[in-house]
Amino acid sequence: MWTYESVFYQIYPMGFCNAGFENDGICRRSILEFADWAEHLKKMSVNAVYFSPVFESDTHGYNTRDYKLIDKRLGTNEEFKQLVSRLHEQGIRVVLDGVFNHVGRGFAQFRDVLENRWNSRYKDWFNINFDGNSCYNDGLWYEGWEGCYDLVKLNLRNEEVISHIFDAVRYWVSEFDIDGLRLDVAYCLDREFLKRLRRLANEIKPEFALIGELLHGDYNQFVNDEMLHSCTNYECYKGLYSSFNSCNMFEIVHSLKRQFGPENWTLYKGKHLLCFVDNHDVTRVASILTNKNHLPLIYGLLFGMPGIPCVYYGSEWGTEATKAQGDPALRPCFEKPEFNGLTEKIAAYARVHREEKALCYGDFGAPVLTNRQCVLERRCDNERVMVAVNMDENGYDAWFNTGASKGLNLLTGEEVSLEGGKLYMPGYSVQYIKA
Repeated sequence: MWTYESVFYQIYPMGFCNAGFENDGICRRSILEFADWAEHLKKMSVNAVYFSPVFESDTHGYNTRDYKLIDKRLGTNEEFKQLVSRLHEQGIRVVLDGVFNHVGRGFAQFRDVLENRWNSRYKDWFNINFDGNSCYNDGLWYEGWEGCYDLVKLNLRNEEVISHIFDAVRYWVSEFDIDGLRLDVAYCLDREFLKRLRRLANEIKPEFALIGELLHGDYNQFVNDEMLHSCTNYECYKGLYSSFNSCNMFEIVHSLKRQFGPENWTLYKGKHLLCFVDNHDVTRVASILTNKNHLPLIYGLLFGMPGIPCVYYGSEWGTEATKAQGDPALRPCFEKPEFNGLTEKIAAYARVHREEKALCYGDFGAPVLTNRQCVLERRCDNERVMVAVNMDENGYDAWFNTGASKGLNLLTGEEVSLEGGKLYMPGYSVQYIKA
């Protein structure tokens, strides 16, 4: 599967295009301008872009009005088609946000229900009670997503709803040639619907990817041969920043062992989860880490651990923003990408990740683990890469069965001594060592 060998980049188009929160239909900046970032993505060894919602919506993109129309605030269908084509020319795949659990109040079929009530042919597309009322005083009650009534829950057991959604997916492939979907709130989606969506994915395009937004619980319930190819690894998201802030590498390594370790009870061995240090819904990693020296280190660990790494636009050069500041702060407009020391390090991690089969497919072990240091071992076939991270300002001598007297630092191209089973880890350092 192409996703398993990819480095993802997430962009929030409404922010990128400086779209007004309410849908005023005004395009202040075309999404096609993102094509100018292709060179930046290639410098970062990114080969897949995940676009947060792009289709016509009431406000932020997740309250869809029309599944076949690029939001007017972002540009036109033709411009988006050109963007996908230009990214493909650069060897960059495209994944779109599939928001299938709910729609906006501006969705035509829901407006028809509000107008025609019992006489609407679409009343069974939603979960409606005509004897109740809503917070909008509609004179009827309907199910909203987790109490958010601007997000109208779809009835995914209704055949017309399923046909409507599947027709849109076929359209996105035929018109835009997209390569996959990230499924919003996948944990809420009807499982039979997901199985049918997987069968559709198998039919419409070879290796069409389905990546679900999952939070906690057993990811195997959704990531399997019948449903999703992958999902968001929120368990390790929290473990990553918490381990650095508490100077406790045991936390993240415990999660990784639980998910990918050598034991028989390991949960997700052989699976490839989408891993990240921040995204459009959470505080930027540059704002959440208490020690700024740890910023390049957390990315070094991200690209060295099992999974599909994903970078959120702007974070690669250290953009700061907190959840408390609100969504607009997390989803800004950048005139152009920046490339600084942090970006350079992330680009190096990404390059090695894509080049080394052991980092994409390898087993997981942790021969060295202290509060402030860890060495992860990734093995695939006859290849072995060690990921050595030292979060302390002081150097550290790691003693373990290195299996060789010397190795190659894949980030620098320099030879590393492993003589006598000792690896020296400089302060605030990341090493990817092939031995």
